[in-house]
Amino acid sequence: MSTSPNEFYSEERWQNWVERIRDTEVDPEDEDSARLLLNMQDDTALAVAKVLMAYDDGELDEEETLEELDEMRAIVLDDVAVDDEDTAMLVEGVQTSLTCVFESAMRYVTGGPAEEASIEEYLRAAADAEAEEDLDAAFGYVAQAGTLVAAEQDLDMSIAESLDYGYVTEWLNGLDSLQSALADPEVVEEEDED
Repeated sequence: MSTSPNEFYSEERWQNWVERIRDTEVDPEDEDSARLLLNMQDDTALAVAKVLMAYDDGELDEEETLEELDEMRAIVLDDVAVDDEDTAMLVEGVQTSLTCVFESAMRYVTGGPAEEASIEEYLRAAADAEAEEDLDAAFGYVAQAGTLVAAEQDLDMSIAESLDYGYVTEWLNGLDSLQSALADPEVVEEEDED
């Protein structure tokens, strides 16, 4: 484990979100619940964005960057012990969205931005692959689009409106969080519980 001068993400940080979700009657139809889940996702995307910025600024080399991302991924994608089945599914949805954020970041670090197509073309290819039930290919295409997001190309989320809901739209949701985090790398507020 690397001891980086500034820890980008911690087990404790993730567990704080999990605890808040456990303590809340989570209802995806409820605005506050939806915001809590989105903040949980955005907070992780923010940490990924900060690692990528440190890499782009030369503060971390490739190996250190991949180590940071790998440690973070292990924390965030680990099984979450939540008793309520509906809540567990919602947390899994956040984790699903974030799988592609991590994959995109790692591909960006090891190979730079994908250059064979535009973000939209990759996402359309991903949707086609998902329709053919080739989820590995779909994931790969979204991750390639994600390398372009990591390179700060513009992801137009209106494309999501033309896609059927499924894995591609979940992964796309994660990339939207990454784009927001890169554009405005401020801390996601954890509202204090009174």
